[in-house]
Amino acid sequence: MLLDDYKLELVSLSNKAKQLRRSLEIASKIERIEQLEYEMGRQDFWDEVEKAQKIAQELNALKSSVDLFAKLENRLEDANVLLAMALEEDDQELGKEIACEVESLQSDLHNLELATLLKGEYDKSNAIITLHAGAGGTEAQDWVQMLLRMYGRYAERAGFKLELLDYLAGDEAGVKSATLQINGYNAYGYLKSEKGVHRLVRISPFDANARRHTSFAAVDVMPEVADNIEVVINSADLRIDTYRASGAGGQHINKTDSAVRITHIPTGVVVQCQSERSQIQNRERCMRLLRARLFELELEKQAKIRDGIAGEYQAIEWGSQIRSYVFHPYNLVKDHRTGAETGNSQAVMDGDLDIFIQAYLRKG
Repeated sequence: MLLDDYKLELVSLSNKAKQLRRSLEIASKIERIEQLEYEMGRQDFWDEVEKAQKIAQELNALKSSVDLFAKLENRLEDANVLLAMALEEDDQELGKEIACEVESLQSDLHNLELATLLKGEYDKSNAIITLHAGAGGTEAQDWVQMLLRMYGRYAERAGFKLELLDYLAGDEAGVKSATLQINGYNAYGYLKSEKGVHRLVRISPFDANARRHTSFAAVDVMPEVADNIEVVINSADLRIDTYRASGAGGQHINKTDSAVRITHIPTGVVVQCQSERSQIQNRERCMRLLRARLFELELEKQAKIRDGIAGEYQAIEWGSQIRSYVFHPYNLVKDHRTGAETGNSQAVMDGDLDIFIQAYLRKG
């Protein structure tokens, strides 16, 4: 590509960046940052710890978003300066450097555009993910453990914080079920694409005859419900059970019935938590999970009514798989809703879900 062509490309990228600045509402975010910083400067700010933590989390996310865009604008400016030097001196070697930067800027602009697709009311919320093993015993339970690791690695790559709220180990290996919360700005917006049944095809490490097995796991994703959203829960509709927590021990965790399970009798929804040290804390965490799950069910019910397909509502619905992970006789991970696929299955299992998240958001 000639230097003049790079000039045209940089003009195009600069125009896209200006449009993106408006779409990302950078000016509004800067104003919000100033408001939050003022609020954090108050002497009584940390009196309500949970509220303060949420404000601090929002502030960090907004700053990260604004700083990321500012860096991109600075890189565009530097690329234009470098191009001006290359044109003045007709330096083709500088042209190679500009070509690499243009390609990188194109990719980064593409990724930033994704944030403009997160327009849902709850997209900015933290995400609560529940995984359940399907039929297949140890095979399916091992598959849940693999997915649990995958989402943990994704959270790490994305800069999100992960909390394991509940964990039920498999009989021989793997995990029967688990609930984790991924905290971060837009966590739910990105991870809502994961809701559904995930199918694995591989040579079983548990089969002495090395036969190919198919396993299924259900993944449910819901937003953490803010305290200002009202969800009516009648205490008479709840059955509360306590049991001894499993996992890494401590002074009390494995010695008392600190884990809590709450069943919402009218819907059959069951939530449980054993991550906290006391029964009271686990009960409070369980109630937050229940509020989120009932809130999600109500949203789904309303969506079905709007679409004219409301029928008998079921709290748990497996349906068909949304994504297949094939490790034998070839390597392929394919999303059946969008057609997005990759042959690099190891990268996916290491948390590289961007190809599927992007395709889902762009289709949506």
